[in-house]
Amino acid sequence: MTAFGSGEIEAFRADIARSRVPGAYSPGRWSVAPGNRDRAMPARVRLRDTTMRTIGSLPVTPDAKLAFLRRLVACGVPEIVLPLSDDSGEDVAAVKSENPDCVVVCPFVSTVDSVERALRAGYDGVQVPVPGFGPASSVYDPDARGEAWTRAEFVARSAVVVTHARARGLRVVAALMMASYLTRDVLAETLAALPEADEITLFDGPGALGPEAFADLVRAVDGPVGVHPHNTFGLAVACAASSVRAGAEVVEVSVNGYCGGPGNADLAATAAAFEALYGVRTGLHLTHLTALSRFAARLTGHPTARNQPIVGPDAFYWGDGDWVRREAEVDPLLHNCVEPTLFGNERR
Repeated sequence: MTAFGSGEIEAFRADIARSRVPGAYSPGRWSVAPGNRDRAMPARVRLRDTTMRTIGSLPVTPDAKLAFLRRLVACGVPEIVLPLSDDSGEDVAAVKSENPDCVVVCPFVSTVDSVERALRAGYDGVQVPVPGFGPASSVYDPDARGEAWTRAEFVARSAVVVTHARARGLRVVAALMMASYLTRDVLAETLAALPEADEITLFDGPGALGPEAFADLVRAVDGPVGVHPHNTFGLAVACAASSVRAGAEVVEVSVNGYCGGPGNADLAATAAAFEALYGVRTGLHLTHLTALSRFAARLTGHPTARNQPIVGPDAFYWGDGDWVRREAEVDPLLHNCVEPTLFGNERR
């Protein structure tokens, strides 16, 4: 391996520095393309974690589930989706014991009775699903089977639940399901028929909205909006970034992307992209992310890839060639554009 003198190394560093821009370059943290910062982004974004929808459906012990939940809260996520169950009161209490300000949201609350159950369990808010179709919504709602439900009737039924939940003092998220089937006109009609909610969230279950299409729907919503992207084409994080640039305030994510099918936007990769690439604050304790990911993998039995973005054991491993050693000697933020320890990981 060729050894460089101190004068050469300093000259190399000065040469590299001429290509860097403050902000996009943060010494000891990251060195990303300045072009990422050229278009306006908000100062902050809220990440709402949905991992417990997966963890809660697996055969894990209550103690293990609570241990994961506490770790999740400790990493700083401001909002958590917790499925409604007989243990919900204990789960909500565990969240609040770690962080009283963490907002706990109950998903898929489609009846007035479910609103009352969520209220008794101590939830802060509910997600009220708004079906994506007319008669075809019976595929997802067996209670409507045999009825000639129109889309307007499905929306009206959801509107009753939204109104009741708001009257009971809960924060209400109207979750527009199968959002990739929405046109701007249908979206406008749907929103006009719904009472005011605290947030409209666009749920793209199929993962059929690309970043540009997601952004287009976000811009069509007048008021607070969130997105729930899936990773069908490996674009969930890109959809999150595009949506936030278009005005979305909330992105739903999960640890290791856990969900059905191709999964959701990964918590660690999404947080890292917002913080490092775009300079958008998430409020997360970034150094917790690798340990949280690996704890979840052990708990679920679903290991991540070795090169999993940000948290994988090989995410910052470029082999053992001479150029790797020379590069690290000159500047460790050349091929590793973010510092691994920032996320609790390490370079090898």
